[in-house]
Amino acid sequence: MTSKNATAKKPAKRSLPVAIEGVRERILTTAHDLIYREGARAVGVDRIVAESGVAKMSLYRWFPSKDDLIVAVLQAEEQAVWEIWNQNMDRYKGTPLKQLRAQFESLAQVIAHPDSRGCAFLNVAVELADESHPAREVVRKHKTELTARFAELAAAAGAKQPRLLAEQLMLVADGANASSQALGKTGPSTQLLSVVDALIAAQIPRKR
Repeated sequence: MTSKNATAKKPAKRSLPVAIEGVRERILTTAHDLIYREGARAVGVDRIVAESGVAKMSLYRWFPSKDDLIVAVLQAEEQAVWEIWNQNMDRYKGTPLKQLRAQFESLAQVIAHPDSRGCAFLNVAVELADESHPAREVVRKHKTELTARFAELAAAAGAKQPRLLAEQLMLVADGANASSQALGKTGPSTQLLSVVDALIAAQIPRKR
């Protein structure tokens, strides 16, 4: 899953859904956009300072190290993801099957956006090979929580094997994100919803 308001008819823009106000927010928003576009290793602190227009001392006051800043960027991304999740939950309140599919409708919109570079969490995990890096723990926790939420919705919708379905859906989501970067926006990633529907149909019997 990725962030931004994906319930609109047009693809969602890839950026933090918060106003830029205050030094911390300005640094975080700049870092988020740069790291997402160019990578956590490629973007240095000096670049973030220059583009955010703040003093380096101010950056280190809020974020003692670059690693702390990367963690904060992922935490902000996670907050944005759950905001979209909650919007979809509220929109289809009381209908878990629709709530489940809506999460993938949102994902499909974000993936299709020209500015999308796939999953921000997976991008960081691939770049930072050290399993002990604090950002890797944020990624693990987010993906684990997302799988658990899929399983909960799948169970509520009547899936025969909710956990299995959740893991299959996670694999499809991550695969669609990766495929969109390797093969373009008009490639296999466009089949995301059809694959999701097939997996759901195999697990959740149709009501007669």
